[in-house]
Amino acid sequence: MSPVRRIGLIGAGWVTQHHLAGWAALKDRAEVVAIADPSAERRAARAQAFDIPRTYADAGAMLAAGGLDAIDIAAPRAAHAELVRLAADRGLPILCQKPLAPTLAEAEALVAAVEGRARLMVHENWRFRAHYREAAAWLRAGAIGQPFAARLELVTSGTLPDAAGQFPALERQPFMRDEARMLVAEVLIHHLDTLRMLLGPLRVTACATGQTCPDLAGEDTALIQLSGPGGAAVQVFATFAAHGAPAASPDRLEILGPVGAIRLQGSELSMTGRETRTRAFDLAAIYAESYAAAIAHFIDRLDDGSPFETAPADNLETLRLVEDCYRLAGRAEAR
Repeated sequence: MSPVRRIGLIGAGWVTQHHLAGWAALKDRAEVVAIADPSAERRAARAQAFDIPRTYADAGAMLAAGGLDAIDIAAPRAAHAELVRLAADRGLPILCQKPLAPTLAEAEALVAAVEGRARLMVHENWRFRAHYREAAAWLRAGAIGQPFAARLELVTSGTLPDAAGQFPALERQPFMRDEARMLVAEVLIHHLDTLRMLLGPLRVTACATGQTCPDLAGEDTALIQLSGPGGAAVQVFATFAAHGAPAASPDRLEILGPVGAIRLQGSELSMTGRETRTRAFDLAAIYAESYAAAIAHFIDRLDDGSPFETAPADNLETLRLVEDCYRLAGRAEAR
């Protein structure tokens, strides 16, 4: 049996509660033994909640102290490239939150810089959600034939003021306020990556974005048209500014094939046509479990040496779609 790996976590922000719960689910295989974050309050709170023995104000100091077998980077995306390079300098395996860098060009430079020096996996947990893994299994089995069309929607009121005059999406994740690339780069990057996992290679053919929220630097609405294998027509529509919609809402997905269709509506995944299947999921549970599943994949591949599903080369393809969205929307200069 492999020894328990000692993990250093960089970052103590909102998302790290889910990272740490995911690591805790694998406590017989890995343990977070150190955490670094500039905020003394945040890192102390995470250390206390998850029994992390060592805390640092600086990631470099944590790395210099040693005693680590791998690094989990969950810091703001603007810092990803620098932190990945620091960990790669010590030859440590790295799990880095998406995206690798704010732009495709920066990510490509980073991948070239660390190639052959350290094992690197992008933490893209959306595709590890159980309902998407089940849909992928149905597609791989040919249950609906070769898809010819797909549509994915995310519609919320997260950037509309609530009864207290606050914007729910920005209260949940305040950093979004200042992101010039917001909805596509921060949220729909998950959906584009998942569609790639489900359908295969995609190409963006058109994109339009809009902004309604005065507290945002970036977009809160996007319509993306893509072309998939065999000329499949694929559409992604998302808005955080829909009156009457909930402040947070699950994805809606429809994939059409010549002999059937797959639909995800709320907690229910269904297939109709040549076969009929229905599965219900606990959305809160599979959200939490997706972090543990991505982390388990990282540890599995470290154990067996085989490639990561979300290796840098794969993630660059998703970042290429994001870059094309901004270019076709006339916002390539947004950073």
